Amino acid sequence: MPLELSLIFGQVWQIIKVWWWVLIPFLFLKPFLYLWHWWRVDLWLKKQKFIILEIRLPKDVLKPIRAMEVVMASLHGAVYHPPDWWEKWIDGQIQTSVFFEIVSIDGEPHFFIRFLPQYRDAIESAIFSQYPDAEIKEVDDYAKRVPQDIPNKDWDMFGSDYKLNRDDHYPIKTYTRFETEREAKEEKRIDPVANLLEALGQIKPGEQLWIQIAAEPMAEDPAETWKKKGEAMIEQIVREAPVKRLTRPAPKSIPQVAAESLISGKAPEVLQGGERPQVPALIELTFTERELIEAISTKISKPIFKSRIRFIYLGKRDVWFKPNFRLALSFFNDYTIANLNALFPWGKTFTKIHQSWFLPLNLIRPRRHYLRCRKLFRNYLLRVNPLFPRIGGDKGLFVLNVEELASLFHFPGREVAPAPFVPRVEAKKGEAPPGLPTE
Repeated sequence: MPLELSLIFGQVWQIIKVWWWVLIPFLFLKPFLYLWHWWRVDLWLKKQKFIILEIRLPKDVLKPIRAMEVVMASLHGAVYHPPDWWEKWIDGQIQTSVFFEIVSIDGEPHFFIRFLPQYRDAIESAIFSQYPDAEIKEVDDYAKRVPQDIPNKDWDMFGSDYKLNRDDHYPIKTYTRFETEREAKEEKRIDPVANLLEALGQIKPGEQLWIQIAAEPMAEDPAETWKKKGEAMIEQIVREAPVKRLTRPAPKSIPQVAAESLISGKAPEVLQGGERPQVPALIELTFTERELIEAISTKISKPIFKSRIRFIYLGKRDVWFKPNFRLALSFFNDYTIANLNALFPWGKTFTKIHQSWFLPLNLIRPRRHYLRCRKLFRNYLLRVNPLFPRIGGDKGLFVLNVEELASLFHFPGREVAPAPFVPRVEAKKGEAPPGLPTE
């Protein structure tokens, strides 16, 4: 090695020996910021007290499902409160979610909404504005009424988080495809939630089926980035569509041009430098391409939520019937569109451990199944992300707009869902007569 080169390497090595510690803060900056933020958020969440409201369905719901979309849009504006820099890194504040939960306890369906108490007035006003005959009351957390160490020797469970089959810019099936709003009579409407209520009635005493839909209003910058990506997808569909050139008109003869000039009184147009006239193009879109463009455009045009969905079927071992978990699977299958999107159980959280080709791994299969069940039950109880507390826990989240959420969670009337076991408000509440003394 040349002497000059060895001197250079020697100097570099001396610098590294003396100043190596300067790189440590840069190497550990990202883990430090993550742990710091996690600590601050944990402290902030411990100070919050979420409340749960139960909504008892009105006897008659004459309004279409579109009314629930109005409620969801109102909730988006009411709950949207992204933290600023100080609130995020010092106070630990985060943008909280609203949890829409459909639950069957011993065969009796219930509708719950969970949120922070400061949003209660806004949420109740939004619901009463569209469903004035509904009854709302605060209740305790139903998830805490069962043993907190499920699965155990007395209780068993089955469940999963859900994911979208395709990119979340493609919408799932919404009420606009099964409710045209031309049905004058309520009993003629088609409603997947009515099918779910009928299925929830099949749950026996000692069993419970929980469905949880979390909706977090998206902050302005991520939402704009997400919408721009949707616009780019539309442009790509149009760009890849075949282009059909319109037929060029036959060239006119000199006598024809002169005659038209004499009749119109205008000078004939002369092309300069051999320039050819512009030929218009017609983009040919197939029915599927037009449907994709319309579906993506509709989804990105409405308020959006960062969402996650999960379900748990649990019960006492002497009555627990494992195939009942398919009641939840069939409900979400109603929102499938083959060429757009669908909701599917997420394999990473599905509480079914498949046999492995590596036979020794099957020896710990029961233990893996137990740990996956415990994690899913804990995540449901705490209402946290599927991969919590792992970095990148947002992987189990996807975007739904107000139309999709309204399709998944709304209040069907008795004519649509005639099941007798669904608790309803039987009598209308009338207003107090004018002039009634208050003391």
